[in-house]
Amino acid sequence: MRLHLLFFVAFSIIACAPAMAARPNIVVLVADDWGFSDIGALGSEIATPHLDSLAKRGVTFTNFHVAATCSPTRASLLTGADHHRVGVGNMPESMPSAHEGKPGYEGVLSDQAVTLATLLKDQGYHTYITGKWHLGKTPEKLPQRRGFERSFIQADSGSDNWENRTYMLLYDKAYWFEDGKEASLPKDFYSSQFFVDKAIDHIKTGSVDKPFFTYIGLQANHIPTQAPQEFVDAYRGKYDAGWDALRKARHESAVRLGLFPAGATMARMQRGMDWSKLNAEQRSLQSRRMEVYAGMAAAADFHIGRLISHLKKTGQFDNTVFVFLSDNGPDPADPFDIAASNLWVRANYVTEGPSLGQKGSFSANGPRWASAAAAPWSGFKYFASEGGLRVPLIISGAAGARSDRFSGALTTVKDVVPTVLELAGIPAHGGSYQGKPVVSIDGRSMVPLLQDTAARIYQADEPVGYELAGSAALFKGDYKLVRNIAPVGDGSWQLYDMVRDPGETQDLSQAMPALFQTLQADYADYAKHNNVLPIPEGFDLQRAALRYAAYHYLLPKLRTALPWFLAALALAMGLAWAIKRRRLALRGA
Repeated sequence: MRLHLLFFVAFSIIACAPAMAARPNIVVLVADDWGFSDIGALGSEIATPHLDSLAKRGVTFTNFHVAATCSPTRASLLTGADHHRVGVGNMPESMPSAHEGKPGYEGVLSDQAVTLATLLKDQGYHTYITGKWHLGKTPEKLPQRRGFERSFIQADSGSDNWENRTYMLLYDKAYWFEDGKEASLPKDFYSSQFFVDKAIDHIKTGSVDKPFFTYIGLQANHIPTQAPQEFVDAYRGKYDAGWDALRKARHESAVRLGLFPAGATMARMQRGMDWSKLNAEQRSLQSRRMEVYAGMAAAADFHIGRLISHLKKTGQFDNTVFVFLSDNGPDPADPFDIAASNLWVRANYVTEGPSLGQKGSFSANGPRWASAAAAPWSGFKYFASEGGLRVPLIISGAAGARSDRFSGALTTVKDVVPTVLELAGIPAHGGSYQGKPVVSIDGRSMVPLLQDTAARIYQADEPVGYELAGSAALFKGDYKLVRNIAPVGDGSWQLYDMVRDPGETQDLSQAMPALFQTLQADYADYAKHNNVLPIPEGFDLQRAALRYAAYHYLLPKLRTALPWFLAALALAMGLAWAIKRRRLALRGA
């Protein structure tokens, strides 16, 4: 009897081993502020051979939408739910004061949301994260409490890429944490290299009998754009023709690849200087800024290649699914155009010259280069035009996928969680987990698109809504309803045919009033279901950021300096009183 039992157990273990081994490793790579056409596979002049190789091994989604800023995207990416429903209705750094603390606008990931890391960990996965987090930095909000076994993260919207200091006067310091405890950085730190190094270390130290989930939140290409000299120099002179020429070249590549209709109009560039009116010195500086941006993207791709090489050497590559995306479109912000940040940056960094991109330097692209990086779409980060929302997505290595092709089906960042769960053979929860009510998953699995067994996952009559900081959109079939706040828009709604006019140049709201009203009603339903708060009248993103800086940078600095100031004041007053007494004593004598 015992021999029969032992034989049965041994047979069960052997029978289950292939199924266990078949569960894929999952690597999620989140680029920061990359434009749609910033990778070679989508027509870029920037060298991204390793991402391009992943694209050939997978499916590149060309109608994939995220939120227009980082933490709302990351909240949806990790939960599969609309960002309003999981606590990140807006970034803390751009939150209107009227919204602060309201349900859905806590600015940190809700305790009622279950992360992808938790779901995978509970099903036997190792779970690791390195890089940018931006979903809360109090102990209960760090990755260790959200399903990650190992972590080394930057907690806020960004930081310097070469050393341990904040990148802007938004924070009193750069907050780094390793496995839930405050951490320091090595002397040879460079963000993309370090994040990949840590990810490889985590994979090496994990037991090989389990698959792993690794999330790498790159700081490339968030400001300050910085990169090793050799990567920047590879683009010397590449952008001397200016941003108009680059946007035109990217547009032509998109048409050649079949991603943009040849007869459709591309929107004119938004905001910024005319290249032809710049003098030689100004052109040189602006060209160098784009060279740094390109170098930073190329460096990120290089280090992604090191991770790929490690997985190939250890025999893990063939059983690994890669998910690559950008958290939003390219950043139009130019700190040099804002008096307070301009003074701070110039006081703390080198801002021009041949060392731009190196340690101690600070570079940013501004709206014109951002428009070029977003080509062929209109707009950029912060806003609901396609340049802010439509970003590259590559899913590579999924078993059963028909690879090396584009999918133009409408997809969203909320769809990543159910897709990964299906690829891992794990059922998605339906709003209840381990006996407790949780935020349900809104997204749809993209596996039918990967396997080319379906043309779409959102039906033509199914509305897909979106809102962030007053800018909003609703997609339905071939059409998009969109509203942008100043300075890109005036807060009014427009209607576009996204098949014939993906550049968003011909407003159809007057020509198609019935559809216009229907989509507005659909958006109202979306806003009600997701508890979207109306944006206060006169809201300004820049003023909101300055207010945040006053509370989180200036006040901590003042609190630190106040005891020293009071001590110095007391000493000065004591010396003055002593001198006065001495003079009175001398007069009396």
